Amino acid sequence: MGSYLIKNVRVFDAIDDSAYPGEVLIEGNKIKAVARGRDQFGLDNAAEVIDGEGQFLMPGMVEGHCHLSFVGPARNQDLGEIPPEEHLLRTCRNATFILNHGFTSCYSAASAKLRLDVVVRQEIEDGYLAGPRYRAAGPEITVTGGLGDERKQHMHAESFGMIADGADEIRRAVRICCREGVDNLKFNVSGDEFVGHARAEVVSLSLEELTAGVETAHDWGKKVACHSRAAESVKRAVRAGVDCIYHCDFADEEALDMLESVKDRVFVGPAFGLVHNSVFEGDVVGLTRDVVERMGLPRKLEHTIRTYHEMRKRGMRVVVGGDYGFTVTPMGQNARDIGHFVKFFGYSPAEALKCATAVGGKLMGFDDELGVIKAGALADLLLVDADPLLDQSVLVGPDHFMMIMKDGDIHKDPRSRHDNYQLRQGGHSSRLATGPAPL
Repeated sequence: MGSYLIKNVRVFDAIDDSAYPGEVLIEGNKIKAVARGRDQFGLDNAAEVIDGEGQFLMPGMVEGHCHLSFVGPARNQDLGEIPPEEHLLRTCRNATFILNHGFTSCYSAASAKLRLDVVVRQEIEDGYLAGPRYRAAGPEITVTGGLGDERKQHMHAESFGMIADGADEIRRAVRICCREGVDNLKFNVSGDEFVGHARAEVVSLSLEELTAGVETAHDWGKKVACHSRAAESVKRAVRAGVDCIYHCDFADEEALDMLESVKDRVFVGPAFGLVHNSVFEGDVVGLTRDVVERMGLPRKLEHTIRTYHEMRKRGMRVVVGGDYGFTVTPMGQNARDIGHFVKFFGYSPAEALKCATAVGGKLMGFDDELGVIKAGALADLLLVDADPLLDQSVLVGPDHFMMIMKDGDIHKDPRSRHDNYQLRQGGHSSRLATGPAPL
């Protein structure tokens, strides 16, 4: 961590809708100053000068529905069958992988095992593991028969669910997660099409249970997210005081009105990638068109599109993150959500980029200090060799990232594609050492 002057770039600050020629001065882990135009800062303002060669500078992206420990399962119970030692190593690899794909922050929407997220978060914070700044979650708290309960009467099975029935068991589950060091809690209020006994429009968690869980989590100073596809599950989430409500596919007019009434407090996220890939690309994992139709996924896709067109009109704070980590939604595709917001939900490219940066920064709990480029903000930055305002797909995959900076440290060196790329230090040409090796 040092001081950098990033010059000769087009700055998308996630505040305005357009990019402008500018310069950004970094000191430590913060942005010290931003200037419009060329040559606004002297070369002696920073120890090192990075010439961006006219490329696109934007805030690091924020994954608002992240599952680092979802390591490619085809079935929910596959996650329960992975031994914890291998599971931890594969989760660590995902942490570095997603940072390499431009996500400098991730808000976990559940850990497949209780302490996986917590351990990975701490390894990142302690500097042993290259990964995003991370808000760790516990497993998805669910009830008997709900999403995440893969047991049969004759056979035990584990997945990503932590099963608790009744208000007292829910409180105990929350306290266990808090004791083990999570930042976020998550409740499965409704079912899902991928669960035969509890489809998406089944509301499995009672208002009493959800309220008890939310109150307990808030007593411990934790944020609460939930899985709510059915209209009634969205209403229960609002009534119970949930902070981030995922999916909301089948929200009716009453549910939308309730969400709008708390839009300054609540975040929402469609997690659209799983629905999209299952409908349009599911055949690669055996989800034939007949299977997709029988599951009712095209109907859910239509409802989700309609709901998020309405969310945009009502000014809801919507985050990207599409349930990536399953076989049908491989990790690394996460930034596809930005293009989905434009193509399916009617967002402008700038609006979609803000969902992936500034809005996500607020979900992470940093208000105006994360996901934006302005004086005082954290120095999480991407230098991109193409224009995401024209083509959002350039943010999918690592190939177009010339620089990845997290917390003022360069993770990906801008020389990676240009052997002759130089940084001037102390008035003399020098080369930076390569960024930290993935662990």
